[in-house]
Amino acid sequence: MSDAVMQRGFRPAQRLIDLANAVRATPELPRAALADLLARHGESPGELTERAFSEADAEELRSAVIRITGVLVGNGATGGGAIGDGAEEGGANGDGFAAGAGTDAVAESGGADDAGTDRAAHAINALLAECGARPHLSRHGGHAWHLHVDRGEDAGWADWFLASSAVALAQILTEYGRVTWGECAAPRCATLYLGTGPGSAHRYCSAACASRERVAAHRRRRRAGAE
Repeated sequence: MSDAVMQRGFRPAQRLIDLANAVRATPELPRAALADLLARHGESPGELTERAFSEADAEELRSAVIRITGVLVGNGATGGGAIGDGAEEGGANGDGFAAGAGTDAVAESGGADDAGTDRAAHAINALLAECGARPHLSRHGGHAWHLHVDRGEDAGWADWFLASSAVALAQILTEYGRVTWGECAAPRCATLYLGTGPGSAHRYCSAACASRERVAAHRRRRRAGAE
């Protein structure tokens, strides 16, 4: 199995988000669908045959995805309310995709954001300790030398996924100094997002969700003004 933590072209954090969203939407996601997602994130066809990635492996991977989803949701970034309910409408580009200045001020002054970051750090450390994640270089399956962070070549899919995902989240947390990931703040959306793009801290999974919330906030203000 090719771990992608440091290799160009591999994005283990995005792989985590994609698998988490897929399994949340379909808890019994078939082995073939999981294999397809893994292939999109760099796993070679030979590593995803029914023998190399069995139904039992798929079940263990689904369980691992559900487990680390708890870290994404339970320790995710929070934007605080819908647009227009005490939050800024626009981010760095004024599109509502990112949180406003009020959220940044909370992060700088500590408080709830610091507590969430601490919880996430402890949860990630626990996963790394459990998986026995020890960095080592590996080359196999036609891949160039790349970093592995699991127990070794005999590590199972679940162990590999938990270890590599935990390291990816740890890298993001240390780079940004906070939790960037979370669940979309739009009322009718539960999509998880990574939130590592440019601009202020994100609260929405996409510009589309942010735009819908901006329109809804505008309508709420108009109704409130008419009363």
